[in-house]
Amino acid sequence: MRLEKRAMQRVLHEQPQFSEHFISYLLTRNSRIEEDLVDQLFHSSEKRLARVLLLMAHFGKDRKLERIVPKISQETLAEMIGTTRSRVSFFMNGFRKLGFVKYNRDDLEVHNSLLNVVLHDNPHLRERERKIRRSAR
Repeated sequence: MRLEKRAMQRVLHEQPQFSEHFISYLLTRNSRIEEDLVDQLFHSSEKRLARVLLLMAHFGKDRKLERIVPKISQETLAEMIGTTRSRVSFFMNGFRKLGFVKYNRDDLEVHNSLLNVVLHDNPHLRERERKIRRSAR
């Protein structure tokens, strides 16, 4: 949908509730763009994938497994995090072997333990990942 500048200005001036919601939306969107940029600059593609999965699973609403509602392809995930589909497949298989996610064609469940990938640079976790990757070769 596209609105003319004058029409939008009029609505913003005449409807304070709409104006408040619109400004809140813009600020939230701006924060998200800044977070995505920092994520792209400073984190590995594996951490970016973990973050996207947690965001899509609405992590933080409760402590249960959360099903990602929209079906999403590995290609789309790759585009979202700036890597290849094969890298996403590799990371998803690793996350599954570590118990962070469960998935098949129809469902994708994200465990809150995936947050450890994003928040911590845990040596124990890294060693477990190395063992899994060695066994996959």
